[in-house]
Amino acid sequence: MYLSYHICHMIFKIFRFLRFFFIWFFIILVFSLIFLFAYLSTKHPSNERDWNADQKILQTAEIFGDSVTIQNIRNISYRSKDEYDLGYYDKTYDLKELQKVYFVVEPFSGYLGAAHTFLSFQFGTSTFVSISVEIRKEKGESFSAFKGLLRNYELMYVIADERDVVKLRSNFRKDKVFVYPVRLSSPEKGKELFLAMVRRANDLAEKPEFYNTLTNTCTTNIVNHINAITPKKVSWFDYRILFPENSDISAYDQGLIDTDLSFMEARKKYQINDLAEKYADDPDFSLRIRGI
Repeated sequence: MYLSYHICHMIFKIFRFLRFFFIWFFIILVFSLIFLFAYLSTKHPSNERDWNADQKILQTAEIFGDSVTIQNIRNISYRSKDEYDLGYYDKTYDLKELQKVYFVVEPFSGYLGAAHTFLSFQFGTSTFVSISVEIRKEKGESFSAFKGLLRNYELMYVIADERDVVKLRSNFRKDKVFVYPVRLSSPEKGKELFLAMVRRANDLAEKPEFYNTLTNTCTTNIVNHINAITPKKVSWFDYRILFPENSDISAYDQGLIDTDLSFMEARKKYQINDLAEKYADDPDFSLRIRGI
C-alpha cells in the first residue's frame, strides 16, 4: 500500500512536470514563430543587388503572335566551373518551328535526393534554348537549403544557349546529366509551355520573388507549368518533387517521357556525359549529345 502510494505520487509529479514543460514549450514556440514571421515580413525581394557576374543580366522576351524575341540569352564559355567568359545574344524564335521539349535532370554528386532540373526547347532541326529556374546569387553567396526557407535568395529564370547550361553541369561540375524527350499531347502544348515560361521570366524581371526550398524551386515551377497544360496532374504529394534526384522517375510514371523503353533503359540511353565530353567543342553539340 505504501509502495503504491509512492508510485502514484511519482507518476503525478512526472505528469505535472510534463504539463509544465509542454506549456512553456508551446509558449516559446509561439513567440519564436511570431518573431520569425515578423523578421521575414521585413525582407522584400529585389532585382537591385550586387549579383554574381553570370546572373547579373536578366533575360526578357517580346512576344508578337508566333514570334518570340528573347533578349540577352546567356551563352557563357567556361574554362572551369568558376572561370568563364560572359556572352549574350538576342534571338527570335518562330513558335511554328518548335519541334521538341526536353526535361533535363542533374543529380547533385554527394547530396542524396538533391538535383537541379530544367527544360530545353528545340526549334527546327538544330536550334536549342534552355530555361533554367535558379536562385539568383549575390557575390559571395552559395546555396543552402535551410537559408532557402528564410527568404535569402531571389528566383530567376535563366534563358540560355543549351551548350551553356548543359556543359557547365556535365563537363565542368562533372555531375551526371540526363536529357529526356518530353511527351506532350500536341505541338500546341509545347508552344503553351514555352510561352508560359518566357512570360514568367518577364514577370520576375518586373516583380521579383523569393526562392523557397519547399514551394518555389526549379522543379516546383516546372510542375506548375506542366500541370497547366496536361490533364493528368503531377501530384504535389509526390516526394520526388521536393527531392528531385528521382524526378525523372516521376515524369516517367506520369507518361511524360517520350519513350517505349523501361525506365532504367531510358536513364541509360539519355545520360549524355560521355557524348558531352567527346563533342564539347562541336558546333552541333546539342545534336551530338542526342546521338544525332
